[in-house]
Amino acid sequence: MFKKIALSIDDAKKIAAAGRAEAEKNGWNVVICVVDDGGHVMYLERMDGTQKASSTIAVEKGRTAIMFRRPSGALEKAVAGGRVAVMSLPGATTVEGGIPIVVEGEYVGAVGVSGVQSHEDAQVAQAGINALAQA
Repeated sequence: MFKKIALSIDDAKKIAAAGRAEAEKNGWNVVICVVDDGGHVMYLERMDGTQKASSTIAVEKGRTAIMFRRPSGALEKAVAGGRVAVMSLPGATTVEGGIPIVVEGEYVGAVGVSGVQSHEDAQVAQAGINALAQA
């Protein structure tokens, strides 16, 4: 039998709060979504003024990051490098802004962010993950 590490709702809220603080510091309106290791939404926060589509996009970036066990930006780079077939992979959102959460070598979830430029989305997601690592 396996034992595994799992994110708690408090972990998800801590990640989102740190991501929100990074977004607010930069004047960005974003949606922050934390998903569990199966890609299911644990926590989602849409800041005031963020475009409505970003709610769905943030979820899909997070799901991509956990299901492919890599940042969604890695898939974007593959497409930009000519591997357009990556766009046809089931569940692949090929835009930067989703980052997996790894704890003690285990993939426990991911953060997806949408609302500003994709590299800024990734910056917000990473800030959230960094806060969890410091706990």
